[in-house]
Amino acid sequence: MTETGKEGRRLHLGLQFKFAVTYVLLIAAVLLFLNTYPVLSTQELIFRSKRDTLQSHASLLSSGLAGLEEVTQAGAGQIMEQLSLHGLTQVIITDAHGVVVYDTDQSAQSVGTRCDWPELTTALSQSVDVLHPTFQDGAFQSRAAAPVTVGGEIIGGVALFEYDTDQGALLVDFQRNLRSISLVVCAIAIAVSLVLSRALTRRIGRLLQGIRTVREGEYSHRVKTSGHDELAQLGQEFNQLTTRLQTTEEVRRRFVSDASHELKTPLASIRLLTDSILQADHMEEDTLREFIGDINQEAERLTRITEKLLTLTRMDSAPAASEPAPPTAVAPVIRRAGHMLEPLAAQSEVKLVYRLEEDCLAPCDEDGLYQIAFNLMENAVKYNLPGGSVTVTLAGTREGTVLKVEDTGVGVPAEDLSRIFERFYRVDKARSRAAGGTGLGLSIVQDTVRAHGGTVEARAREDGPGVSFIVTFPLPAGAQAD
Repeated sequence: MTETGKEGRRLHLGLQFKFAVTYVLLIAAVLLFLNTYPVLSTQELIFRSKRDTLQSHASLLSSGLAGLEEVTQAGAGQIMEQLSLHGLTQVIITDAHGVVVYDTDQSAQSVGTRCDWPELTTALSQSVDVLHPTFQDGAFQSRAAAPVTVGGEIIGGVALFEYDTDQGALLVDFQRNLRSISLVVCAIAIAVSLVLSRALTRRIGRLLQGIRTVREGEYSHRVKTSGHDELAQLGQEFNQLTTRLQTTEEVRRRFVSDASHELKTPLASIRLLTDSILQADHMEEDTLREFIGDINQEAERLTRITEKLLTLTRMDSAPAASEPAPPTAVAPVIRRAGHMLEPLAAQSEVKLVYRLEEDCLAPCDEDGLYQIAFNLMENAVKYNLPGGSVTVTLAGTREGTVLKVEDTGVGVPAEDLSRIFERFYRVDKARSRAAGGTGLGLSIVQDTVRAHGGTVEARAREDGPGVSFIVTFPLPAGAQAD
């Protein structure tokens, strides 16, 4: 196994272990609470019931004994027979000094001795009722004591004891059943937590493996996604990212290939011409000048390609503008670009026609506007027909500023219109090279327009052959439509 695989395995096991332990600890805490709170609540309810019962018995017995002038064994026995107190394990009746005069537990032989129950001692010394229930060894053991008073004077005391194994057994069974249920639930929870954590970490592991695969350059890799949770969304985002990476890589490779091809063609021509000059012993001066002129043309072509490649590279690497560019008057820039293209238009027998509104503004710097206007107009001149025309229209609308450049050339097939802005894409490669085109001008136009918040599209002319390029700029910040 490779180091990368081992690392992924360790991470997978680490996450699975952490998720499983978290689930188990959480469920264990819940089960501990369920095993403690119900038992304690039930125990407290039974204690409360015991207190009420014993206090009632103690009050009833002390009230009965209060009718006697003196607490004696005979009188106590009489009261006990009359009251018939049930459910008590032991009843002790004492005089005012705590000496036992009556005890239901005859085997204890406590009559005539002093009762040492702390509850009774407290009741006689403080003249208060004392209740003390406990739960030990599976049984409820409850003690209660109360003074016997006549006219505010203590003449005796009563002590009650109850040993209840029935309710103790019920509480023990309840506790045992809870414990058994908790063990079963805990076992199920552990199994479920292992399954869930394994399923969760498996999905994370697939994402991690997908990242490593893409990192190695396999941009066509996709991860399987299921569900609608955050991990599924993460997988979908990952697949969209790899799709963009794959597209970018394909564009990059095609760009490098096309750029290499475009640069190789003029270089090959220059090399062929220089070899011809070097190999010729006696070349005529006119031929030499012709060859040198061709070399100069190819060098100029190389310069144009290089400059446009540098322009595109700068645009690709430039950070997005944090603030919109100040508004620029468009008409003067168009005239300046047209002035530079007049020699080319005259040479190609193409007429430049302007229909410009002077007050149109665009949120674009002057250099960017010049790049857009010059490339569109140059493209329209180069691919026009002799005797044709290029019409440049500039108008303001409620949405912004619209620049339209129309030519009367042979046009572009409908299937090529959607790709005409791709770098190095040319409809007629032979004619493009003959016209000195690089296949980069329209790409520069599109990137520049988009960088300034505008749109550009190419359409076939409606009233004849040729192409219309339509650039739309939004209204500059603060400007209002008429």
